[in-house]
Amino acid sequence: MDSLWLDSVNKFDNLSSLNEDIEADICIVGAGILGVTSAYYLSKLGYKTVVLEKDNIATKTTAFTTGKITSQHGLFYSYLIKTFGANFAKDYLNSNEKAIENIVNIIEDEKINCDLELQNNYVYTMSASGLPAIEEEISAVQSLGGACEFTTTTSFPFKIKGAVCFKNQAQFNPLKYVHALCQKSIDRGAIFYVNTVANNIEKYGELYQTFANNHIVTSKYVIVASHYPFMKLPGLYFSKMYQSTSYIIAIDPKKTLPSGMYICSEKPYFSFRTAMFNGKRILLIGGFEHKTGQPVFYKDSYGALENEAKRLYPDCEILYKWSTEDCISLDKVPYIGSYSPSLPNVFVGTGFKKWGMSLSNVAANIIVDAIRNVDNKYAGDYSSLRFDVFKNFKEFKNMMVQSANSLIFNKLKPSEKDFERIKNNSGGIIQINKDKVGIYKDSNGKVFAVKPVCTHLGCLLSWNDVDKTWDCPCHGSRYDFTGKNLYNPAFNDLETYDLNEY
Repeated sequence: MDSLWLDSVNKFDNLSSLNEDIEADICIVGAGILGVTSAYYLSKLGYKTVVLEKDNIATKTTAFTTGKITSQHGLFYSYLIKTFGANFAKDYLNSNEKAIENIVNIIEDEKINCDLELQNNYVYTMSASGLPAIEEEISAVQSLGGACEFTTTTSFPFKIKGAVCFKNQAQFNPLKYVHALCQKSIDRGAIFYVNTVANNIEKYGELYQTFANNHIVTSKYVIVASHYPFMKLPGLYFSKMYQSTSYIIAIDPKKTLPSGMYICSEKPYFSFRTAMFNGKRILLIGGFEHKTGQPVFYKDSYGALENEAKRLYPDCEILYKWSTEDCISLDKVPYIGSYSPSLPNVFVGTGFKKWGMSLSNVAANIIVDAIRNVDNKYAGDYSSLRFDVFKNFKEFKNMMVQSANSLIFNKLKPSEKDFERIKNNSGGIIQINKDKVGIYKDSNGKVFAVKPVCTHLGCLLSWNDVDKTWDCPCHGSRYDFTGKNLYNPAFNDLETYDLNEY
C-alpha cells in the first residue's frame, strides 16, 4: 500500500532512463534522501552530477519513513558512551543537531513547502522498571552538554512513568522536501535518470565506470546511496549489517491532536507523530520491528497498531498503512565514507537504523567534504571501513547462522506446504519434483510462481503474508509476488515459472 507521503506528491514524469554512455564529475547511485541531498549540495558547488535511480525519485525507504528529524534516536547516548566513549557520543549528538539545523536552513533558504514543524521529541516508558534507563539516558545526554528534560506527563491520551524530552526537534513531509531538492538540483545542472538499474562499478584508470541499463557513466567520484550497498565485493557490507522491517498506520482520530513526537523505550514499541492530510491533522502510529525475512502475522504488525489506535481513539478512521525497511549496522552506528580501500573516491552512506532524516544529512556533508578535500570533524566517527563484530557478537553470530540456514540447510529440507493448502491471497514454498517453487494465489485464485532464491547471494526466501512479498532472511532483499525486485542489495528480479511446464 502506498504511504501518505507518496500520495502527497506527483512523480517526476519528465525524467528518462539512461540511454547512452555519459561522463560526469560525480555519479550518485540512488535517489532517496541521501542521494538527492548529496546532489543538491554538489550541484550548488558546480560539480557536474549524474544520479541513477532504479525506480523513481525517493519511492522506497524515504517514502515510507515517519519523517521525524531528530537527534534523539531512542535511548542511545548511554549506549554510545559505554561502547565508544564520551567524545564519540558527543560528536554523534552534535552532528545530528547540526543536521537538523542544516535541514531547517535549506527549507527556509529555498522556500520549500514541506510541512516543516518544530516539535519536542519524547522517549517514554510506561513502566516503573523502565525508569532507571530513562534516568541513565538523561545523565548521559547532560554529561555530553546536550539539552534534555525529564517529564512524567504527555499530552497524548495515555499515562507514562517518565520520559526524556529533546526540545526543538522537527518533523516534515519527506517526499515534498526531497522532491524540492531534486528540482533545485536539476535547475543547477544535475541530471537524474529513473528506471535505471546500476549493477556494477569498476575502476577505469583514475576514473570509475558505473554500469547501468547496458550503458556506462564515467566519473571521477561515485556515491553509493542505494539504501543497502549493491556490490557484494569489496566492502563486505552484507557481513556487517542486517535489515529490519517495521509498520506504520495513519489515522484520522476524529479528535483534536496534541503536539510532540513520541517513541516508547521498551516493548511493545510504539512511535507517534502528527501530520497534515487534506488540510487536517492526522496521527501516524508505528512500531513492531522485526528482522526482515522472519515470519510475521497481521495481528503482530498492522493489526497491533490498529488495536492501539482503536484503544486510544475508538472512533478513528484508518487512512493508510505501510511497512518500511531499514539497514542496521552491527554496532548501531552508520557506515559513512570510503566504500573500500580498494576503491578510492567511491563513497557510501548506509545503516541509518531508522533515523535517516538527520543521518542522511550528516552523511551527505561528510561525503561532499571528502570530495572537496575538506576535513569534516565527524568523518572518523562514522568511518565505513571499520569492522568490529565484537561490539555485537551475538547479532553477528545470529546473522551467520541465518545465512547458513538459508543458503544451505533450508534448501535441503522438504517443503512443508503443498499447492492445495495455499489459500487465495496467500503464498508459500512447495516442492515440485526436486525443485522448490514459490507460489502466490491472488484473491481470485490466479497463481504466480517464482524461484524463491534471492538473486543477491542465493539465500532461500521466505513468504511475507502481511505485505505479500518474498523476503530474504539473510540480507533483507525483497520482491513482490510477481518476482519484481523491491529492495536491494539484490537488483535482479526473480526467475518466474509457468506451472504448465511441470
